[in-house]
Amino acid sequence: MNDRRRVNGPPGGTRPPVYASLLHSGTGAGDRAQRQRQPTELRKIFLKTGLIPSASGSSYLEFEPSASLAAARANPKSLIPPSSALKLACTVHGPKPLPRSAAFSPNLVLTTHVKFAPFAARKRKGHVRDSSERDLGVHLETALRGAIIAERWPKSGLDITITILEAEDDRWWGDAPDSHDASWGMMNVLAGCISAASAAIADAHIDCLDLVSGGVAALVSDDSTGSPSTAPKLMLDTDPAEHRSIVSACVVAYMPARDEITELWLKGDSSKASLAAGDERSGHEALIDGAVNAARGAHSVLAEAVKESLQKALGQS
Repeated sequence: MNDRRRVNGPPGGTRPPVYASLLHSGTGAGDRAQRQRQPTELRKIFLKTGLIPSASGSSYLEFEPSASLAAARANPKSLIPPSSALKLACTVHGPKPLPRSAAFSPNLVLTTHVKFAPFAARKRKGHVRDSSERDLGVHLETALRGAIIAERWPKSGLDITITILEAEDDRWWGDAPDSHDASWGMMNVLAGCISAASAAIADAHIDCLDLVSGGVAALVSDDSTGSPSTAPKLMLDTDPAEHRSIVSACVVAYMPARDEITELWLKGDSSKASLAAGDERSGHEALIDGAVNAARGAHSVLAEAVKESLQKALGQS
């Protein structure tokens, strides 16, 4: 029943209007964001901890935008940017005692909460978490549970909250609505959440087996210039807006010191991959190895951010 005392908004999400002239001018390859990096080259990551004093630990992570996105922002040809960059903030509260009504737990009770800001994606998000946000929270909890030494905090709880300020696009805005739309950008979001949450946990001085970093690899059937390829190619840290078709993608949560994977999310058909001559690995194995290599690159940034935070804390004391 509608409330007659106020003007009710639309029941679903809203999208900005896209006019025919903009869509027609955006079909060319020049307006699409093009990958300027090598297949094994990762985007630069900005990661800093200790930005929220009221939390036990906090972090902020941001991916460097692509060269095409930076050029479009400097000299805009359209009202719609060709791509987006990932920006998120993470807070950790705890360990804190569980409520008296809660059941006894000999280990630390971990709770993860991932929420998109209403303006984070092109399709406006609501205030109530949807299924995709709940799925990200479950994946994040699984990735962090394998790294935290939970038995050291019995009858205690740990709350991890991540706010997505700007999310990765699932596809280029000029593509058809039903093409190249398989939530590929959610995998980059999960990888960023894993690295940011690990940095915030370290900032909260919670004992862990190792720092957990996230990495993404994907099989791209054709490059950003539109020339067809005979077989999908393996690329690390892919931006879905830079490619015309993504066949399969994989995101892992990886601990380099222990050489363990705490979380694995594989999507798509990776039966056919472009591998080097003499390589006997299957498409799934090559995709997982590529995601692990991307996680190793993110781990170097994560380790430097935690080291910088520790040096700052020791200097203040």
